[in-house]
Amino acid sequence: EVQLVESGGGSVQPGGSLRLSCAASMTTFGSNFMGWFRRAPGKEREGIACIHPTGESTYYSDSVAGRFTISRDNGKNMVYLEMNSLKPEDTAMYYCAGSYSWIPFSKRLRDHDFQYWGQGTQVTVSS
Repeated sequence: EVQLVESGGGSVQPGGSLRLSCAASMTTFGSNFMGWFRRAPGKEREGIACIHPTGESTYYSDSVAGRFTISRDNGKNMVYLEMNSLKPEDTAMYYCAGSYSWIPFSKRLRDHDFQYWGQGTQVTVSS
């Protein structure tokens, strides 16, 4: 059974930083694309970052490009999301997701392309 467990969420002031972590219990971690999605209150789930199985390429949505960085450690089955210059509009539940399918970085991330999901970790940006 595949499990994804997020951690690192919390409350932070605007302009602050947080680092989210996702621990994956899967034997094929190094073959999966890994992504981060978020759902803000009253909004649809949004794909914000994704990383190639080897880490050689990444994707970011326009809303987080230049502020967030996704990375992975295949030796530890971990994926990370470094979030800087946080804004109140970044307030959301953040989800880690994995996909054994090819994810085209030329298009926006689609949640139905990902087979594995964590339970989420809450990020609140407020003064």
